[in-house]
Amino acid sequence: MSAPRHALVPVMDHEIHVTEWGTPGKPGLIMWHGLARTGRDFDELAAALSADYFVLCPDTIGRGLSSWSADPEREYSLEYYSGIAADLMDAYGLERVGWIGTSMGGLIGMRLASGPLADRLNWLIVNDIGPEIPQDAIDRILAYAATSPEFQTVTEAETWLRTAYIPFGEAPDAFWRRMARSSVRRQATGTFTTHYDPKITVQFTASPDDFRGWDRFSKITLPLHLIAGATSDLLTPEIIQRMQALQPAMEVSVVDGAGHAPTLSRDQDIARVKAIIARLIST
Repeated sequence: MSAPRHALVPVMDHEIHVTEWGTPGKPGLIMWHGLARTGRDFDELAAALSADYFVLCPDTIGRGLSSWSADPEREYSLEYYSGIAADLMDAYGLERVGWIGTSMGGLIGMRLASGPLADRLNWLIVNDIGPEIPQDAIDRILAYAATSPEFQTVTEAETWLRTAYIPFGEAPDAFWRRMARSSVRRQATGTFTTHYDPKITVQFTASPDDFRGWDRFSKITLPLHLIAGATSDLLTPEIIQRMQALQPAMEVSVVDGAGHAPTLSRDQDIARVKAIIARLIST
């Protein structure tokens, strides 16, 4: 396992913060996080895979240490994120990569895999997201992501995060402590708030087609695996069944005790992902 390195990469008029793991020159692997999260969510999994891969975990624009958008309605969209992903690969000299995407990161991966950039991916693991998102789940996300809560201390923020993200399921205490440190920023008042632009949720209204991607999903031809939280409200059994009907070769792994979205941070999760990658590579 390697220690993380941090880079700030200029891409499409933005500065993208990337957590790097492993040695350049090894097969490339990109892990992309969910809507209001950062690339640091993947630390445990990235560290475990860094012996075999050069792993990149970006912060999407508007999140973490990456720059915010001055044109959120246009740039906080799957189309723009996919362009950033492709240019980021170019910046690192990566012709093709494996892709692990949680929630929004899975949507970006599916968009890449179903369009003219499909040849940039070797395989795709989608963590708890489908081409369609139920409105009830969108409403739940908006309830915590569309506002900027205020915390007096980082410990208070950790308590809030553990509650807001309880659907993540079990995760090591170290995961939650790091999540708190990497998820807040200090304000001019001295208090803390979440480390993302509240305008990221404009994607739900400005780019509604981002959440109606069945036609695109049906066009994916590269090796594909779906991970599902057993009690997820975003990836329902009906959505999984429709995905399987469109992609009969796609295998599905269900994570018990998790909703949306499994953290993939526990030892058993990491072992599962390693086994999935091995199967996808042999496909």
